[in-house]
Order: sequence, then structure tokens, then C-alpha cells
Amino acid sequence: MNEQKETGRAANVKAVSVADYIVERLAAEGIDHCFGVAGDYVFPICDAVDSSAKVKWIGCANELNASYAADGYARIRGAAMLTTTYGVGELSAINGVMGAKAEKSLVFHVVGMPSYQNQRLGKIAHHTLGDGIFGNFVDLSAKAACTHAVINPQNCVIEMERVIAEARRNSQPAYIVVPSDYALSPIVPADVKPIVPRSNAAALEKAMAAIAQRIKQAKAVVAFPAFTISRLGLQKQAQRAIEAVGCPFVTTLMEKCLFDESHPQFAGMYVGAVSEKRTRQIVEGADLVLDLGGVNLNDITTAAYSGRFDLSRFITVGLNDVRIGDKIIPNVRLADVLTGLAELKPSSAPYRGTPQGLAPVNGSPSDKITMDALYPRYAAFLRTGDTVVLETGSSSLGVTPTIFPDGVRVEAQVLWGSIGWATPAAFGVALADPSRRTILITGEGSHQLTANDIGAMGRFGANVIVFVLNNDGYLIERALEENPDWTYNDLAPWKYAELPKALGCANWYTARVTTLGELDEAMKAARASKSGAYIEIIGGRMDMPPALAFAHGRLKSMYGDAP
Repeated sequence: MNEQKETGRAANVKAVSVADYIVERLAAEGIDHCFGVAGDYVFPICDAVDSSAKVKWIGCANELNASYAADGYARIRGAAMLTTTYGVGELSAINGVMGAKAEKSLVFHVVGMPSYQNQRLGKIAHHTLGDGIFGNFVDLSAKAACTHAVINPQNCVIEMERVIAEARRNSQPAYIVVPSDYALSPIVPADVKPIVPRSNAAALEKAMAAIAQRIKQAKAVVAFPAFTISRLGLQKQAQRAIEAVGCPFVTTLMEKCLFDESHPQFAGMYVGAVSEKRTRQIVEGADLVLDLGGVNLNDITTAAYSGRFDLSRFITVGLNDVRIGDKIIPNVRLADVLTGLAELKPSSAPYRGTPQGLAPVNGSPSDKITMDALYPRYAAFLRTGDTVVLETGSSSLGVTPTIFPDGVRVEAQVLWGSIGWATPAAFGVALADPSRRTILITGEGSHQLTANDIGAMGRFGANVIVFVLNNDGYLIERALEENPDWTYNDLAPWKYAELPKALGCANWYTARVTTLGELDEAMKAARASKSGAYIEIIGGRMDMPPALAFAHGRLKSMYGDAP
């Protein structure tokens, strides 16, 4: 009798499907939106999202845009969900996912495969190579992630915890693929708890002792807080650590506004030979560089490798280890090292620099728009609580040297540098934190790749303020070669200010400006707008920011001599 009652009670409990479990488990990671494009193999996941009370479906114009939007969202929330179909969908998204991997942005890429039944039978199906093989794309998408799992009802609970923990440990994408019939099947429960990456206590103690000793012995210390700090949401901990050490800190283009630039210990932005003289002296003259998070000294952040520093003077605190010279101390988490540094007692008075003010706004209302006049206007336009998304190219290189007001956040894809990233990324950023105003600053060349998601911004109420610089082609490409006049650097002459209306954003403020006076008025109207705003700025064809002009003169250093 008791056995019959238990059997009847179990029959009344609705089993949780694999698709529902995946969606709800990712929701528990703080994800409220799922970016993607629907497809038949991934319908069960799409249905689970649409049925969820916790996660909202955000349909993008294409899978690449969706991956960029997910990257932007993850930078603010700490994680994002991207959903695409097998083959054609996931491969369209792979560039954006790979960019998230390069720049430590945690995106859970969930892909629906053809059914297990059809895979076992080797059926010829659409979105395949027609060879009856269904694993052709798994290895490709897995390479864009730091971990992956092929999900079935038996392993679902266990594998989800593994991939989430590994993705958190590395702050990089995870690839989760599930056959469409398995997605509808009930999970097999398992008693598994979430795995939280932690430091080994002995290794942490050893690392902290070595770091403290090096700091004590050093005569000149400078800190390089890395972009990974913002990916992990460790800005407050890192700032307390730097304040405890008492040394000056600098940033690269990748860490613009990681902390307020009015902070008394801020010594400027380091951009190799393009840096302010005092900033360069502090960095290149230090006998100890505290690299907090793994700063990326690439060709862009060092202005074509023009920096002069000795890497043997670096202590690099990575996400999961500490490197001191040729010695690696593994199993040590960045957050724990920052906590340890915050407890140090400085041996001398902390560094106090002279904070720079905002650049003066210049030019007369009737003047044509130049970059010298434009960039200070961007800085003056910004307010506390704004998040600025900068496109790769002249936009990021021109805007980042300008001092911004306190409380402004900046996102840019400096290392991966995929043009077109910023427009969908701004969409993701806006949805991730609607309490802040999102400002997109882009150039027309990049914008043409992904401008169709302006329509998604309007559809989902992401009230982004968009500045598009129209300077008659790919300025970044013109600057990075000897001859700027090749026809492949030209673009179709779009009427940019008309795009929002054409893409369904009927109530957006739009303007096309050619003079500083028109720009000033448009900026005021954009700030006052309760919906989105879109301003097309007409600039000079070869009017480039100083950092880009410098790179133009160092092409051989960047790319090497011709054979």
C-alpha cells in the first residue's frame, strides 16, 4: 500500500526537462535575458526561455549581433546567455564568442543539435555537410570557449555545474550543446552543489608573503589594474588594495575609467610613447610593477610596441595564479590577493598626483567639426551614471585619452578588435543595467556591419544615445597603411540619421550635424530625450586622433618590414 502511494505521488510531480533546467540554472547565475536567433534545432531552448518567469528572450538581427550583445551584457552582469541553432547559427556567432574569450567575458553559448535519434541513424539533415556526421561543428565552437559539454538527461545536472564552475574560474565563454529530443527529456536528478573557485590557503599565504616582501624592498612601485577586474566585479576590492599599498596606478586603453580618473593616486593612461611624460616615467622607471589581473600589453595598448619596460620587474596576479619573475604560484584567486593587499600597511605616505580636469571645449558654433573639438565635447557630454561603449578604431583611440567625469563606465573591445562589435554590445550593456544611460560612440565603417540591431534597441526599449562619425570611409584602415586612398577603404554613402525610423525606432530623436553649433544643440536634445537618440556627425576624411596618427608613422614597428 505504501509503495503504491509513493508511486502515485511521484507520478503527480512534473519532471523537469533538460531545456528548462539549463535555462533556470543559468538564471541562477544572475542572467535575466537570453540573446539569440531562433532555429528549429534549438526550439526547445527557445520555448524554455519564453516560458521562464526569470529569463526574457531577446531576438537579435543575426547571430553575430547576438554574440556581441551577449558580450556587452556579460561585462556588466558577470555572465550572459546566447542561444543559436546548430551549424549555421553557432558558426555565425563564433567570432563574437571568440572575442568574448579573448577579452575574458563570460558568455554561456547554448546550441541545439539535431535529435539524438537522427544522429544515431546517420540521417542527412539540413544545416549539416550532408555526410551523416553530426560532430563536425562541436570542436569548432568548443575552441571558442574555455569549456564545453554535450548535454543529455543523465549528465545534465552534473555537467552544468562543471561548465559553470570552469567558466567562472577563467571568466571565459562556455559552450553547451544539446540534441533537440534530449532537450525535451526529463533530467536525471543528481546531488551536486555549485562549485565555487577558491584559493589554496597555503599557496595564498606563500604568494602574499612574497608580494609583501617585494613591495617592502621596492623603491618605486606602480600598479596596473587590469580589465579582468571589471569582468569579475572586483573594482572596489582592487581600489582598496591600491590605496593600501599607496602607490600610483595607471591604466591602458582596456581599463579606461576602471576607477575614477580624479583619484589622487591615478597617474594617467599608459600608451607607450604616446603617454604623458610623467606617466611614462612612473611606469618605465618603476622597479616593481603590480599587475593586478593580467594587463594586456598588446600593439594597441602600447602604441605600436613603443613602451620601454622590463617584464622581470612585474608581479602578475592572474585570475588563478601569481607570477613573480620565473616563479609561478598556482591555485591562488585574484579576489583573495586583492583582499590580502588591502590589509597591508604602507611604509610611506601614499602617492598623490595632480588630477587632470576635463579638456576645455573649443571652437565656434559655425566651425566644421574636427576631432580636436569633438573629443572634449564627448567628455563634457558625459555624466555620472553613463556607460560609454566605444567602437574599435579611431573612436576608441581618440576618446580614451580624454579625461572623463567620475562615475562613468567605459567598455571597448581593444584586444580582439572586431569592427561592428560596439553597436550590438551597447544594446547588451543597456539591457544589463537600465539604471545607467548607455552612450555608443562609433564610426560609420564599423556601424555598417551591425547597424540593423538599432531596430532591436527600439523594440526592447534600450534607450541608447548613438553617435556615428561619418568621415567618408574606414579611417582606421586608411591610417594603418601607407596609401590611404585604396578604393577598398570606401563605403556606401548611407543616410545614417534616417536609419532609426527605417528600423522601427519611430520616437527616437535623430540629427545630422556638420558644425559645432549643430552638434551642441543635438547633444542637448539627445540628453533630454526619453527614448533613444541618434546623431550622425560629419567629420574630415583624414582627421585622425593623435594616437592613430602616431601608429600611422610606425607601421613597420607594428607589422614588420616587408621581405
